[in-house]
Amino acid sequence: MECGEGITLLRVLGVDPGLAKTGYGIIDYDKCRYKYVTHGVVETSAEDDISLRLREIYDKLKKVTTKYKPDEVSIEGIYFAKNVLSAIPVAQATGVIHLVCAQAKIPAVEYSPLKVKQTIVGNGRAEKNQVQELVKLLLKLEKVPEPDHASDALAAAICHCNNRGFKQ
Repeated sequence: MECGEGITLLRVLGVDPGLAKTGYGIIDYDKCRYKYVTHGVVETSAEDDISLRLREIYDKLKKVTTKYKPDEVSIEGIYFAKNVLSAIPVAQATGVIHLVCAQAKIPAVEYSPLKVKQTIVGNGRAEKNQVQELVKLLLKLEKVPEPDHASDALAAAICHCNNRGFKQ
């Protein structure tokens, strides 16, 4: 299968989930070409109750999906470090993201952080700045997208474009 074969135009929303900051980035993909559309971050306050924080993520991502109408969504999966408890809020935010996608009938796929780095840089253990620089290059941007959560979300979107159709 050739790069982009059978694809006319695909709009992909990439999401880097987090309770404090959820990054998002949207790209259009057309036969191996990426076109930057937008990026941003949903920030929630640690002073708010978790249910309010999750509701804020839900509301803002619902607005993003309504405005930009992505065809597919790519979510960066959870990185399990030594502290499993820190992964729980990320898992909760991920659940909310899946709910937004399900309600809008947008297919969503999760990719491990290792897979995202492997796809973008060619090395699953790449440094964050390497991924950011390649996102900038691939999307023909003048500077690295900020904040880094949005850059990670754009990387997840690019990863999806390169891995669609392969069983996860």
